[in-house]
Amino acid sequence: MTRIESRPSKTEQFDYDFFIDIEGAHQDELNQVLAELKQEGIGASLLSGSQKGFQQIPWFPRKISDLDDFTHKVLGYGEELDSDHPGFTDQKYRERRLYITQIAKNYKHGDKIPRVEYTKDEIDTWRVVYTNLTKLYKKHACRAHNYVLPLLEQNCGYGPDNIPQLEDVSKFLHDCTGWSLRPVTGLLSPRDFLNGLAFRVFHSTQYIRHHSKPLYTPEPDVCHELLGHVPLYADPDFAEFSQEIGLASLGASDADIEKLATCYWFTVEFGLCKEDDQVKAYGAGLLSSFGELEYSVGLGDKKPEYLPFDPFKAALTKYPITQYQPTYFVADSFQSAKEKLKQFALSMDRPFHVRYNPYTSGVEILDNRFKLTQYAKEIQSQLATLASAIAKLPGIKD
Repeated sequence: MTRIESRPSKTEQFDYDFFIDIEGAHQDELNQVLAELKQEGIGASLLSGSQKGFQQIPWFPRKISDLDDFTHKVLGYGEELDSDHPGFTDQKYRERRLYITQIAKNYKHGDKIPRVEYTKDEIDTWRVVYTNLTKLYKKHACRAHNYVLPLLEQNCGYGPDNIPQLEDVSKFLHDCTGWSLRPVTGLLSPRDFLNGLAFRVFHSTQYIRHHSKPLYTPEPDVCHELLGHVPLYADPDFAEFSQEIGLASLGASDADIEKLATCYWFTVEFGLCKEDDQVKAYGAGLLSSFGELEYSVGLGDKKPEYLPFDPFKAALTKYPITQYQPTYFVADSFQSAKEKLKQFALSMDRPFHVRYNPYTSGVEILDNRFKLTQYAKEIQSQLATLASAIAKLPGIKD
């Protein structure tokens, strides 16, 4: 037994639920334990398992502090650079990266995100990126992005001469939509990254690309995060859409994680949307790329293919990583994209549904009548509040 937790029961008043992690047990042993507990009148079930005969339900976080388990699970980058990285031979840059990634390694939920005193070279790099990208946003970025960016300038220190601090930006997002930032050392696995979205948490790097190539980066950096991703997380519809992807990923099979990650690629990273009969960019990969931003909206010599956003089709579409996308999916709106994604999630092979509880910052599995009844009561109460509010609007009659 590697871990045991107790919480107030969701099914029985004045009782407790226990969650236990067990490693190295065989199927027969687990069956015997479950049978003995049942004989004692104790309800027990296996939520996940790797033994033959058990349904494969991977572990997933239940409360926001469980994201602390992701700290060291990165796939690449951070302080470790590939030989083709612009900063690979720059020892001073590598030492700087090591210092900044250590902040993420030491970070725990509830901590304030430590502030980084960025160097002159780092600020100069940011200035080049910021100045060039903001020139393109007015014409090519979606309406929500252009609405939020001035607010970030007013409230979080966005500007050509200052790299905003994650702590300030995180507080701003939380006030807007309940989202927050969490520092990360490098690239997380698709499963871990998507799981974080379920809790309205976006894992963000804090280091910046090498100053020798300010217009290029082989990896997500603070420019990509703060200019590409952050503004949209202050938009309520986009915030809900992103959380839907995260909730769908909890306990999903490896095959479904791959499909969800592909949907994420074609939306949150490289998504386009329709606004006033024009194609606008909302994907962070586009909003942080000078060349591909213009190419994606049809300004290049070679025109990309546009398809209406359909998660069932997007999830099976192959895409290149190191070149411009030949195909983009265009959403009618974030709201419509969210509803389509919900339908896609319902088609996944997962034997339960989950909901995010904003009061506890936790995830609840809706797997029995008591939980469903409690959830229904909450919805009923919210509907009553909505009806009362509508009735008090001027000009509204029964």
